[in-house]
Amino acid sequence: MTETFARRLTGVWGIAAAAAFIIEVPLYFVYSGPPPDANVLSRLLIGIVALACLVVFVTALRELVRRVSPEYEWAGSIAFATGLVYATITLVSSGLEAGAVIAADHPIDPTIDVSGTYILYGSISRLLLALFLTSVGFILTRTRLLPRWTGRSAYVLAGVNLAFVPSLFFGNTPAHFYAANGWGTTALMGALLSYWLLALGISAWRSAPRAGALQSRM
Repeated sequence: MTETFARRLTGVWGIAAAAAFIIEVPLYFVYSGPPPDANVLSRLLIGIVALACLVVFVTALRELVRRVSPEYEWAGSIAFATGLVYATITLVSSGLEAGAVIAADHPIDPTIDVSGTYILYGSISRLLLALFLTSVGFILTRTRLLPRWTGRSAYVLAGVNLAFVPSLFFGNTPAHFYAANGWGTTALMGALLSYWLLALGISAWRSAPRAGALQSRM
């Protein structure tokens, strides 16, 4: 795998994951009460696709780091592992929600009724993302794979995620900003991640021609 191809692969799958997340998040706010099954299952399906794209993104990012800066491959492995675990945890949460909705004989709000997902979507995901973003920020600032803002913004977003880890002590009301399953802990953090991922994916894609031109001169 060449550096140019790795950059393009990282970019396109980052953009794809971000686009799916961006479509998914607003679907949580369409209904004020228990949403119809079609709404829940649609947003979960979109989320599953987004997470599959995210797995390819973190894999491509690790390969890019290995190609450009082998001395930081250990940090790329941390980013890959935490990104993969985050995707797995979220997929499990999606499975629990989908199963509850399919089995119920009336509309339910899985963000409230499926208690097993409270800290999976909340505190656990926030901690994993904080570690993932910290490792990505470290990689980007040390290797200069992408513009400086990408690494600095990763650090900022990691800090914000870390601030939501204690939210499991503050109840289970989704309408509350800071709760185990609150909209700030889950939806807002998901939205911030998606737009950051979109910007990172675009930056990685746009860096590919410059990397190719540099390689051709060597």
